[in-house]
Amino acid sequence: MNLNQRVEEWLKAPFDRETQIEVEKLKQDTKLLEDAFYTDISFGTGGMRGKMGVGSNRINKYTLGKASQGLSNYLNNINSATKKKGLPKIVIAYDSRHNSKAYAELIAGIFSANTISTYLFDDLRPTPMLSFAVRHLQADAGIVLTASHNPPEYNGYKVYNQYGGQITPPEDEAIIDWINKTQFKDIRWEVNHQHIHTIGQEIDKAYETKMLEQRVVSPLSTQKTRIVFSPLHGTAIKNLPPLLKLAGYDHCSTVLQQSTPDGNFPTVCSPNPEDPEAFQMAIEQGDRENANLIMATDPDADRIGICVKNNKGQWQFLNGNQLMTVLVRFVLENKKLNPQMFVASTIVSTPLIEKISAAKKIECLLTLTGFKWIGKLIQDHPEKQFLCGGEESYGFLLGDLVRDKDAISTALLIADLHAHLQAQGKTIYHYLLETYLEFGLYHETLVSMTKEGKKGQEEIQSMMTKLRFHPPQFLDGTRVTDIDDYLSGENTTADGKSTPLDLPKANVLRIHLEDGSRVAIRPSGTEPKVKLYFSTNVCLDRLEDYPQKIKVLENKIENLSQSIHALF
Repeated sequence: MNLNQRVEEWLKAPFDRETQIEVEKLKQDTKLLEDAFYTDISFGTGGMRGKMGVGSNRINKYTLGKASQGLSNYLNNINSATKKKGLPKIVIAYDSRHNSKAYAELIAGIFSANTISTYLFDDLRPTPMLSFAVRHLQADAGIVLTASHNPPEYNGYKVYNQYGGQITPPEDEAIIDWINKTQFKDIRWEVNHQHIHTIGQEIDKAYETKMLEQRVVSPLSTQKTRIVFSPLHGTAIKNLPPLLKLAGYDHCSTVLQQSTPDGNFPTVCSPNPEDPEAFQMAIEQGDRENANLIMATDPDADRIGICVKNNKGQWQFLNGNQLMTVLVRFVLENKKLNPQMFVASTIVSTPLIEKISAAKKIECLLTLTGFKWIGKLIQDHPEKQFLCGGEESYGFLLGDLVRDKDAISTALLIADLHAHLQAQGKTIYHYLLETYLEFGLYHETLVSMTKEGKKGQEEIQSMMTKLRFHPPQFLDGTRVTDIDDYLSGENTTADGKSTPLDLPKANVLRIHLEDGSRVAIRPSGTEPKVKLYFSTNVCLDRLEDYPQKIKVLENKIENLSQSIHALF
């Protein structure tokens, strides 16, 4: 179906009159019309994410309804084929974004109309709470309405399997097939209230109990730990402060201006804990209150960022790779280990995780970008015990009670790390530098190139094609030794030798350089961007050399970035 056909379809039944009027208005702007209808919104990282509005390429009640009807058909078919007793069961959660609650109630009605037992949270909840609830209630699937840290005009629909992880192949392909077979006229809108069940505090209490039970250490004293926390207008306000309070952290204050859930995210340019600017209010409050730890979470509370005091007593922002480095080291140094345990990371995250794991003789399994793949590792290896894992984009998970990145339990882990080190007269920053002394100084940077709309998607595809068929031999004057192409599933060396890569197919390239540097390139699965992940390293023999050597690595990454951009 081409663009004009899609537009004409939306100008008649089953689309309501209000929708038809909005489509007519869009026809006044050719560019907006094309962006809204040039394609059907597709499943990316475990579901759909996009701008809200009318159109086949937008998040709205019809695109969500079609996806929910297709998923209903899939669940009922599986239930029938396996002759499972009782109705299929699904859990639904939502965040603080515009329309999230209304969308959650809408799709709950569709699932109920399809005789699926639907468990809907009574109020907004973090994404990890949805993952936990799916497993706790032994449900067949879960959905959370969220667009993570995207701008206010976005929303999304993330689908989870019975194990509490985001859907992955082959299940996602089967679900997509059912959705593609569903037509808008097939959507069942009639609500069956007997199949809708409200859940809330009982899930919160069960989660809190489990998270407290799995603590790595219980610090002798938590009273010197003074925390400032910001939920950045998101869902963490529901669960993170109560969990820290139960764990003994009495000195935890919340940034009042950012504590009210608000889909406009009025106090920040971006509600993203990856962005140091999002910490401005928290830092100001931290200074007033003489805090020693600052934490912030994104709107659906699966990502977390922190600021700690450096050796000069100044606030130091830790990036995602640095945060996961200190957390993995802390867990491996304080947990009772056994050979069946494993740590998980991704192909674009810092190699330090592999080095720290190897030093403790613990297996580190690497997977593709996106925490759904770490969830799949846990699911695919029941014979192993998942210890912890993370990715560079500020996602971390301790234990397997949740199967997605979890900012709530990670906040407790960070607080415990801080209190544990504080009792030894150390800081998290000092702990990070000690890690560099032992394992090498690694520095990573993410550079994103935004490419909006249909033209942007074509440009991204052209860039990836050019890199595949005309790969560079040198970057910043350093020889390229080999390239991992996860779409072809092969590693190819500079002299043309190929070996297979043991990971699912994905549109990712990873370029290795002779000096140990690395550049990974991939289109984002959730945003109109192509992402460049740079990793460089050097030996660090003395703490005094850190400022000078980090500057060298920063310059190296700047030069590598210019070399990559020059290819296009």
